[in-house]
Amino acid sequence: MVGKVPDPLLIYAGCPVEEFFFHRIKAGRPILVPGSGQQVTQLGHVKDLASAFTAVLGNSKAHNQIYNISGERYVTFDGIAKACAEAAGAKEPELVHFNPKSVDTGGKKAFPLRDQHFFTSIDKAIDDLDWRPEFSLLDGLKDSYSKDFGRGTFRKEADFSVDDLVLSKV
Repeated sequence: MVGKVPDPLLIYAGCPVEEFFFHRIKAGRPILVPGSGQQVTQLGHVKDLASAFTAVLGNSKAHNQIYNISGERYVTFDGIAKACAEAAGAKEPELVHFNPKSVDTGGKKAFPLRDQHFFTSIDKAIDDLDWRPEFSLLDGLKDSYSKDFGRGTFRKEADFSVDDLVLSKV
């Protein structure tokens, strides 16, 4: 199907990770966070990705180059959960830290991000493409919530079965 471009959402390796947090926040459930929750990562908004793609077109500096496209700021896993709650207009969520190696989830993910630091510099894209992200983390989350999740538009229905399994072992 020639698809309609989805409403804005945040991306992380192509996955709308904010949905994981929004489902739990809406349901008033705790959010499971691996380890200390201090792992550092970054998210980007799909509109910022699209504007970077556009900046590549016809740009001789971009020929045969690879660019990291994301937001400008880094954030911890705990910080993402708290920012999602703020974006949704909800109270700060309860965070439950767990050791992912201590619970057999049958191969299902208990958290949407890799349990490690994962961030990159976007300086090359800024310099070569004359590009800069428009959305801060919080602005991107608010945009995603208001245009997608908050209107009932999301990719997957909530499934808390892995959460319940982990919570029973913590």
